[in-house]
Amino acid sequence: MSVKNDRWIRRMVKEHQMIEPFAENQKRDGVISYGLSSYGYDLRVADEYKIFTNVNNSIVDPKNFDERSFVEFKGPLCIVPPNSFALARSVEYFRIPRSVLTICVGKSTYARCGIIVNVTPLEPEWEGFVTLEISNTTPLPARVYSNEGLCQIVFFQSDEVCETSYKDKKGKYQAQQGIVLPRI
Repeated sequence: MSVKNDRWIRRMVKEHQMIEPFAENQKRDGVISYGLSSYGYDLRVADEYKIFTNVNNSIVDPKNFDERSFVEFKGPLCIVPPNSFALARSVEYFRIPRSVLTICVGKSTYARCGIIVNVTPLEPEWEGFVTLEISNTTPLPARVYSNEGLCQIVFFQSDEVCETSYKDKKGKYQAQQGIVLPRI
């Protein structure tokens, strides 16, 4: 398995429509950067959020998730409460080729402010908008800017295709639209 560079990513975008919309170069003018980098792609966060709240005094249970634990918000920026988190989605729609696995890491601009981004790996032949978990680890409210860079996807290609892809398994998060909450 090897990490893939910008030339490979451009080729996969053309052959597989791997990232739509695709920013050919990193955009930085007055925004947190996004787009193609040397060995990855900095995705953008859309302007739709589900902000965690404890108004209903619920227990977080991945097998029985209470949607009332979130407040829906749409706007040019999101305020994530102290020691809390929000869910969001990527602006970009991804189609991962069968021989590829991705991991996602946060951007240093946010990490240096105590904002951590968590995304599970995008498996071979998974497609959809990426659901993003944005954690504010600080005791202060934190801003997240819509339509700007949030995290970087790094692509790994195997020497051979996998035996069973996410599509083959009929994964429960396949072709997800919007912000998708936990499913069993």
